Amino acid sequence: MLQNASPCAGQPQDRFATVQTAVTARRGRLYVIAAPSGAGKTSLVRAILERRPQLRFSISCTTRPRRPAEQEARDYFFVDRAEFERRIAAGAFLEYAQVFDNYYGTLKAQVEGLLVEGHDVILEIDWQGARQVRASMPDCASIFILPPSLAELERRLRGRATDSDEVIERRLRDARSDMSHWHEFDFVVVNEDFARALDDLEAVITGQGERLRAPRPELEWLTPALTGAEYSR
Repeated sequence: MLQNASPCAGQPQDRFATVQTAVTARRGRLYVIAAPSGAGKTSLVRAILERRPQLRFSISCTTRPRRPAEQEARDYFFVDRAEFERRIAAGAFLEYAQVFDNYYGTLKAQVEGLLVEGHDVILEIDWQGARQVRASMPDCASIFILPPSLAELERRLRGRATDSDEVIERRLRDARSDMSHWHEFDFVVVNEDFARALDDLEAVITGQGERLRAPRPELEWLTPALTGAEYSR
């Protein structure tokens, strides 16, 4: 929310100062981050938010029931299906999707409000949602997180010890499909070593990540092995 005006804002010099601030204030930038399951996206996002507390995290809206440990406006904005669909009709979402029986979406007003206040914003999302956001906000910076190999991705998925072999195989198939869209993104970070990947993510956010642009030579041999398909420019 925008800060209240100064109690002295009625004085001519204060009005001028307020106008100057509004004209020169920096607009924040939106960073859209996507990855296949197991690539480490959520861990990287949490770590960059801890390292750079001035960043803001975009909170999604959902019709999914709130779980006991979750809090409104911290984990999600929780609404019922009728309200979500009303907002769809009103064009309130930057992006949205229906996953099984529940809707998930990113509210335009929430993101735009933070950007206008000068905050850089992190949006953690899948590649389909990222495509919708880029269409609405083409000046955003999109970042895709890749694992270093399929073997490492499988090791990470099995290391969670929460899924059956059948679920892991499905996640690996889905991951290969997800990773085939890496070239749609502005930047690609390979999460082989977590500390280095975090440094790379920070470099992109601080405007020092030109070497991480996609496509780039080292991805030309990595991505075919990950996706099972050659990439043609």
